[in-house]
Formats: sequence, structure tokens, C-alpha cells
Amino acid sequence: METETDAAGVRPAGSPAAGVVHSLAQRRETLATVESLTGGLVAASIVEIAGVSSVYQGGLVVYATELKARLAGVPEDLLDARGPVDPDVAVALAEGGRRRCAADWGLATTGVAGPEPQDGNPVGLVYVAVAGPSGSEVRRLDLDGGRDHIRAAAVIEALRLLAERVHALDHDAATAGSAA
Repeated sequence: METETDAAGVRPAGSPAAGVVHSLAQRRETLATVESLTGGLVAASIVEIAGVSSVYQGGLVVYATELKARLAGVPEDLLDARGPVDPDVAVALAEGGRRRCAADWGLATTGVAGPEPQDGNPVGLVYVAVAGPSGSEVRRLDLDGGRDHIRAAAVIEALRLLAERVHALDHDAATAGSAA
């Protein structure tokens, strides 16, 4: 049985990323990723989707703290003051990815996957952030389990946050249209 695609050639189901990629394709909007603890897993889950080239601009893997500043544009004073595992750093990563990759949306992950705590932050503390046309949002996650589980859960939660933001804009547009 063959899976149907939309007009942009994007399959609407099949992975945690499929629904949001489908929505972005329908909106003719683009996405960039900036990843720390997930090390490219968000990008990998996105590029699994057939036809994603109309949506995905690219991404950055900025595992080293200094690359968060140099490549993603996170203010060095913010990193110096708070370290890389911080909600404002997550937002700056998402905004930096959006800007540096000339995308409509930026999606970012930062946190501690383990096995040891980092800079006083416990294993499982993760921040996912999205930056888009209507601003930015960050979500704190307190995840349990081993390193692989934490990283996989962070990918799913990042994609969920992005989907919520995209769908909220769709809902707002539909509400505004019915009010007119």
C-alpha cells in the first residue's frame, strides 16, 4: 500500500516529525534546528520525511559551549553567567538557528543527558525551545531514564512544542478568519 503525499510531496504520517513537517509544508514555511544534547537526532528525525527539502533549511549541532556562541549566536555573557543548560540559552539557540539558517522557525535542544550531572544541573534536565513568526517559547523537561531515553524523549518533546506552536497559529488564523 502506498502512502499518499500532499501537494508539496510531504507524507503526513510515519514519524514524530511527520505531522509538523506536513503542517509547515502546507504553510510554505521553513525550519532550522540547533541541537546540543540531542547531537543531530532532531535533524535526523526531520530528514526521514519524504519531501522535507521544501521545509528543512538545515541545522547546527553545537555540543561545545563555545560553539553555541560562535555558530548559533548565543550571547557569550549569557553563557558565562548561566551556562549552556538554561531556558534563555535554549531560546537564544532557537532564535540563532532561525536567523543563521534564514528559516521561519527555529527549534533547539539543550540539557544534560548523563551519565553525570553537568555544572550543578541534574541528569534529565532539558530545555527545548522554538522561535517562530509569533515569538519564542521554551519548555523545561525533567526526564528520567538513561542517556538514550533522555535524548529520544527530548527529540519528541521538541517536535511536540513546535507542533503546538504551528497549530496555535493555524487556530488563531482560523479564528480571525471566521470573525471577519
